[in-house]
Amino acid sequence: MSEIRRRGLMLVLSSPSGAGKTTLARRLLESDSGIVMSVSATTRPKRPNEVEARDYFFVTPEHFDGAVERNEFLEHALVFGNRYGTPKGPVSAALDDGRDVLFDIDWQGTQQLKERARDDLVSIFILPPSHDELERRLRTRAQDSDEVVAARMEKAAGEISHWPEYDYVIVNRDIERALAQVKAILEAERAKRTRLIGVSEFAAELMR
Repeated sequence: MSEIRRRGLMLVLSSPSGAGKTTLARRLLESDSGIVMSVSATTRPKRPNEVEARDYFFVTPEHFDGAVERNEFLEHALVFGNRYGTPKGPVSAALDDGRDVLFDIDWQGTQQLKERARDDLVSIFILPPSHDELERRLRTRAQDSDEVVAARMEKAAGEISHWPEYDYVIVNRDIERALAQVKAILEAERAKRTRLIGVSEFAAELMR
């Protein structure tokens, strides 16, 4: 019989700060060997505990600008004075090899991925269970002033406004339930006919 292979997909998780996206991404990577984390390039200095090519590809501003000119990024952005971008090469190689790639990016990066690789993209927006719970999480996570928390909540409101641009929405009331939903979406998307390679030949042989 002919073999059915699968093209990998790009799974985006986005959320306002405090909605649980980072925990969900970590848990998914720990439990599924078929998905890898996208590694971004950045112009910011490497921190002591960071490892080249594991945490980031650390590059000079000149190198980054050259990569942008050569169209080598799937998406890129300026964040707090530093440049960040997703190199095409490693992602394309993973997808061609049937491996999925996880992205922890915001709505702007997701829009760029949608423009460049819509057929490979699956996007999920993670929402907190309530306004009060999000504020509680932000206060618990960091001992910030009321002004800082208010600024973070205002930023969160702006991010949440982009939820209609995503394929799926998950309300993270319980981390185990939310993780199960992410896994269910991933399994369904992996079985999509358009991602299967060789299925026509396989089906033809079954019908002989």
